[in-house]
Amino acid sequence: MTVLLPLAVITVVTLQVGGTQSSKKSASPDSSVLDTAGHFFLGVAVVLVASHILGYVASKLGQPRVTGEIVAGILLGPSLLGSLAPGVAGWLFPAAVVPMFDGLAQLGLVLFMFGVGQELASMRLRGAAPRAVLISQSSLLVPFAAGALVALPLMDGYLPEDVPPLAFVLFIGCALSITAFPVLARILSDLGLTRTRPGRLSLFAAAVGDGGSWLLLSLILSLAHGGDPMAVVAKALAVVAVIAVFVWPLRRLLTKLPDPADARAKAPALMVFLVVAVGAAATLTAALGIHQLIGALLVGLIWPHGNRAASAAVAPLADTAKTVLLPFFFLGFGLGVDLGSLSLDGGAGLVLLALLVVATVGKVAGPSLCARCTGLPWSEALTLGVLLNARGLTELVMLQIGYEAGIIDEKMLGLLTIVAITTTLMTTPLLKATGALREPPSRPSVSPEQPSASPDQPPASPEQPPASPDQPAGPAAQRAPEAPPLALSGAEGVSERPAGRSPE
Repeated sequence: MTVLLPLAVITVVTLQVGGTQSSKKSASPDSSVLDTAGHFFLGVAVVLVASHILGYVASKLGQPRVTGEIVAGILLGPSLLGSLAPGVAGWLFPAAVVPMFDGLAQLGLVLFMFGVGQELASMRLRGAAPRAVLISQSSLLVPFAAGALVALPLMDGYLPEDVPPLAFVLFIGCALSITAFPVLARILSDLGLTRTRPGRLSLFAAAVGDGGSWLLLSLILSLAHGGDPMAVVAKALAVVAVIAVFVWPLRRLLTKLPDPADARAKAPALMVFLVVAVGAAATLTAALGIHQLIGALLVGLIWPHGNRAASAAVAPLADTAKTVLLPFFFLGFGLGVDLGSLSLDGGAGLVLLALLVVATVGKVAGPSLCARCTGLPWSEALTLGVLLNARGLTELVMLQIGYEAGIIDEKMLGLLTIVAITTTLMTTPLLKATGALREPPSRPSVSPEQPSASPDQPPASPEQPPASPDQPAGPAAQRAPEAPPLALSGAEGVSERPAGRSPE
């Protein structure tokens, strides 16, 4: 009550004062109740409250919280609030404070992409390299090819002026091939699938696919604005050179960072250094004609993992980016897309259906067939394909980049936004359909006379993984402790369990 009641009061006051302001036929800036700073802080409160509430609702519905946060940003824009109460929307988010929100969003995005780079760099293969690499390539190439094919007939009605057709076709393929790596990791953790073989393989495939998609996007942006083919080649070589500098000399240099016993004492200084490094790298890649998020991704790839002080500096920044800053990107995205004005009559509805079918079938069928051909049972292969179909936040970031670069227009932005949200929402229902979320058979409690399982004690049956030292025996131990989500063990690894044994 101490939280919900004040939030309710803020909402009521906002609607009341906003309605009063919008009812006036003319009002000078001096008569406004709040100045620019007041509007900014009120907008911050409204955005965070809406994101938290809808994120909580999404989690209760079995969806990742980020899905609710995305919907909150869209609903605060012209798709709902701007349509039902334009006066309130204009009072909450006046033009003077929108650039302030965009600044918060950009900071959140670069820190988010830094985190994605960290997760990509921490991926490890132990004994499953051939299978994992094949699955990752099929996860990227099959939907990319399908998306490029479906984009060919769309050029007549959706290709913006002065955009090379090749850039448009490749961008649609790239957008439909992406998997939201952070959203996937959250889904696996929430549903208890991180330790399953499909869960681990999907994490690796998403990591490789995301890395490849971002590199492809940088080349597509160069193609869209390079004009001269030699200029495109020069930018491509610049991309390769920048990556080489980051992953070789700069990475070696960062490994020499001091690792004191008291990591917390050095964490604040390293936190400042990290933000400066991310900002400098983003500036460098933006100056080279590559998107600024690529620079942040590269810093994440080379940031040392074994250094305690470096790790201590990352945690608070990552939490702040996800919980406080990213909702403002969703707001900015929501302010720029009006799903309410998107007409699905006639051709647009068929285009949306085609994009949704191609995105889903290409992303599910390609990796599933590849996984089956490499020896996985059909149930696990389908589970793997369904997991890789979650797009969410990562595709929205890519769509925003393509829209700002002029590669896609507002209509295509709206259609692909619906595809991104729909494919993420269908992940949990499809997992239930494949049997990945079946309830495990109940296990009897351990009586006082029975000792708890030790880490050296073999499991009672192939269906039951051994308990860890920190895991109590009995029903309370049915949820196995989460392994680090970014360590991919082999296809026959003893730490994996088959799909369909989720405790959910």
